[in-house]
Amino acid sequence: MTNTNENKPFYHSLSGVTQQDDKLLEPIRYILQSPGKVMDEKLFQAFNYWIKILPDKMELIREIVILFYNACVIVDDIQDNSILRRSIPVAHSIYGIANSLSSANYAFFIAMERVIDLHPAAMKMYVEQALEFHKGQGMDIFWRDNFICPNESDYEIMATRKVRGILNLIVKLMKLFSTCEQDLSSLITTLSLFFQIRDDYGNLCSNNYTENKSYCEDLTEGKFSFPIIHALTTNPNDSQIRNILKQRTASIEVKRYCVELLEKFGSFKYTRNVLEKLEMKARDEIERLGGNPYLIKILDELKNLDYWN
Repeated sequence: MTNTNENKPFYHSLSGVTQQDDKLLEPIRYILQSPGKVMDEKLFQAFNYWIKILPDKMELIREIVILFYNACVIVDDIQDNSILRRSIPVAHSIYGIANSLSSANYAFFIAMERVIDLHPAAMKMYVEQALEFHKGQGMDIFWRDNFICPNESDYEIMATRKVRGILNLIVKLMKLFSTCEQDLSSLITTLSLFFQIRDDYGNLCSNNYTENKSYCEDLTEGKFSFPIIHALTTNPNDSQIRNILKQRTASIEVKRYCVELLEKFGSFKYTRNVLEKLEMKARDEIERLGGNPYLIKILDELKNLDYWN
């Protein structure tokens, strides 16, 4: 995919030198070789079913969001000390932490450069949604690093901020070039929570998920994911999961035992029930908005846990 106006890769700076950007953006180019399905063409097509903007504008917005999202991915993998992303080694394991951070930061500003050219009101929207995403990401890290188990309500605020920041960025930028007046905010909030909880669930109990990430990576990270929060909240006198999480173990055997505990405590069943309710709510919201075959298809595909990565 290229920007035809500048005849250079879309992830390059409009004001940059091609040969230099080739070097500076190697980690970005690397992670883009296996794009996450969250940024699949289908997602933009689904929102455009209602918003109806021209293909050239949608492509410009898609490039901005892809840049922002993949810069976040590189930083997220460093913060989580991840091993795999989309079935390949994480960028910093190939290019180093310093080079990968520099590339991600550069990409954030390249996205801003394109936002400025997009529309006078676009920059405010970009900053607002970037702040939302980083607030959610920041709280997730704060709880993990200070070993504080949030309650379910606080988790929901964090989770919706992380994913809603990306989805809102797409929708709000698209609406700048549309007469669409439909309020998609409730649907986006529901989808955001659904996507994040499903990701948490898949990380711990989906065989397909391990093709994209290492086995139960959230346990090695020490993350207070949705099933973990349920287990700790409903079994306050059991210290096993808490101790496993605190160790940030890489042991497959210990992580398998933790998964057995989560099953025993009913945390996976509870998570599945929450996901079913959120999916039904999302489908009801879609119907209320007049229907959307593209979003319905995405929800159907999400029944395969490896879809959202």
